[in-house]
Amino acid sequence: MSKSKCPVVLMSSVVAPAKEPNAMGPKAVELVLVKEQNGVQLTNSTLINPTQTPVETQERETWGKKIDFLLSVIGFAVDLANVWRFPYLCYKNGGGAFLVPYLLFMLIAGMPLFYMELALGQFNREGAAGVWKICPILKGVGFTVILISLYVGFFYNVIIAWALHYLFSSFTVELPWVHCNNTWNSPNCSEARSSNSSSSSDHTFRTTPATEYFERGVLHLHESRGIDDLGPPRWQLTSCLVLVIILLYFSLWKGVKTSGKVRLLTLPAGE
Repeated sequence: MSKSKCPVVLMSSVVAPAKEPNAMGPKAVELVLVKEQNGVQLTNSTLINPTQTPVETQERETWGKKIDFLLSVIGFAVDLANVWRFPYLCYKNGGGAFLVPYLLFMLIAGMPLFYMELALGQFNREGAAGVWKICPILKGVGFTVILISLYVGFFYNVIIAWALHYLFSSFTVELPWVHCNNTWNSPNCSEARSSNSSSSSDHTFRTTPATEYFERGVLHLHESRGIDDLGPPRWQLTSCLVLVIILLYFSLWKGVKTSGKVRLLTLPAGE
């Protein structure tokens, strides 16, 4: 008596896109089910339509040229504080000897952390807050970076406004911070020529015309009784600050398309 053989069933599935030439948007997917029984292949195909809810993908802006990205990174690293404060710190901490530990820690700590920050943003293509979706418990770091940038932007823009004020004040026949015969000068003002003529006089409480121009002519610190007495806003400085904010707006209003081009002008000028 012969034994009956059990049927052998083999199943496999293949997913193939539906044939819809020149179709835009989501395409239907054809699910092909191949079943083999006793050496006979049975094919069953099912057309699966995509869900009605479209999947929205956020498109991020990219740099137009590599030089735009490079100049922006250099401007981020060599910012206004380094150009303005680094020579003073170098002189205060020993001159050339200060460069040895500075360069050492820049290589072992500064550059790796800087590269990690760039790689994190480039890989995820997100901002300071959105990049921490990879680790939600650290999302506070992104918001802290935004707050620090906002805080730094306050006094950086004020310093740039001072620079603009000096630029406009220099368009005169005689620079206003050279002599002591201005209305804001005090009796302690001493010009360079007069201080060199007499070496026996006491110049302990003497100030230069440049110092008095900044403290008394620009900021009017002599009219304030203390930090609690702010006084009225100076219209010259306020106008320069508004001009700086307008320039920043038009530098960033199209994102990386305009900010990269602006770096071509601001970076050679020392930010």
